[in-house]
Amino acid sequence: MKAVTRILIADDHTILRSGIRAILDTVPEFEIVGEANNGKDAISLVGKLMPDLLLCDLSMPKTNGTEAIQRIRSRYPDIKILVLTVHKTEEYVHATLKAGANGYILKDDTSEELINALKNLMANKTYLSPSICNEVVLGYLADPSKATITHSLDQLTTREREVMKLIAEGYKNKNVAEYLSISLKTVEKHRSNMMKKLDLHSASSITSYAIKNGLTSL
Repeated sequence: MKAVTRILIADDHTILRSGIRAILDTVPEFEIVGEANNGKDAISLVGKLMPDLLLCDLSMPKTNGTEAIQRIRSRYPDIKILVLTVHKTEEYVHATLKAGANGYILKDDTSEELINALKNLMANKTYLSPSICNEVVLGYLADPSKATITHSLDQLTTREREVMKLIAEGYKNKNVAEYLSISLKTVEKHRSNMMKKLDLHSASSITSYAIKNGLTSL
């Protein structure tokens, strides 16, 4: 009898989570132990439920997938993490693998591809969607330190990215301070630094930038 793989699903779309659950329920060795609709809850539920594997989207409210993966990987080094996303570009693949994901597949891949990816991860293998350009995959795996992709987001600290994401999702500075458990003055400082680094001049430009660069799916 095969060991059961306990899986946590993190995605902000209810219908998609239901679809994934329906697919995975057909596999006897998979058990869905929980669902999260944002990155913050995903981090919390991993700690509470201790799943074997996290199936995670990248563009989620509050804390995005990449930030959540970094935190989860640092706290729970043995968990397997598979990203399921719409993003196909090289910078997303690089950032996700660097954050600590074990696999990366696309939402337009087949259900068979998803099941195959999950089984590969539990066999201690890395899995990357065949739909992703071979040059991207091979170039990164050959030597991640030589990846040439740069991104304006790299200029920001983790906290500045968190502040940007929350502002883009409509939170006021006071709400951001409460959510992140920091002072209002600190939020204002992060906001000012972030806007200066990226040459942004309004809340609407922050929102536009965050959406364009996958920090939020709004």
